[in-house]
Amino acid sequence: MLQVEVADISSLDVDVIVNAANNSLLGGGGVDGAIHRAAGADLLAFNRELGGCETGQVKVSPGFNLRAKWIIHTVGPVWQGGESGEAELLASCYRLSFEQALKIEARSIAFPAISCGVYGYPKKSAAIIAVTIMQNYEAEFERVIACCFSEQDADIYRDLIRTGI
Repeated sequence: MLQVEVADISSLDVDVIVNAANNSLLGGGGVDGAIHRAAGADLLAFNRELGGCETGQVKVSPGFNLRAKWIIHTVGPVWQGGESGEAELLASCYRLSFEQALKIEARSIAFPAISCGVYGYPKKSAAIIAVTIMQNYEAEFERVIACCFSEQDADIYRDLIRTGI
């Protein structure tokens, strides 16, 4: 079931939360910083051993102090106008996160709006990619959550789901 929630993703009770990480995987601002703060220092220590992550790829870590058992870290593209493969890289973030979640036998997963913060990806364009891929995988999970920062952001997802893409 695909759900849209306005929440702090680090507080959700799901098997997996997806982290909109930077290439170092060592924390940052926004969603990434919130997850690192909530998960605790063990996350930073664990991620140091992962050796970073390429844009469009994923790495997995335990959830440590989170309610989620796992964190799937993915690095979204920085928006450069849409002609530099951003859509393909963003789609890869969602697809590979779902594939990794299936490998670890997750039944519930929550995503932030990957690349929509400081990376500048236009929210509606990113949401179209996210919802399309979420709908492709939702039957394989009990819960798929698009976790939004604001009601305004959530309305974008709700409208896409309601009207169909």
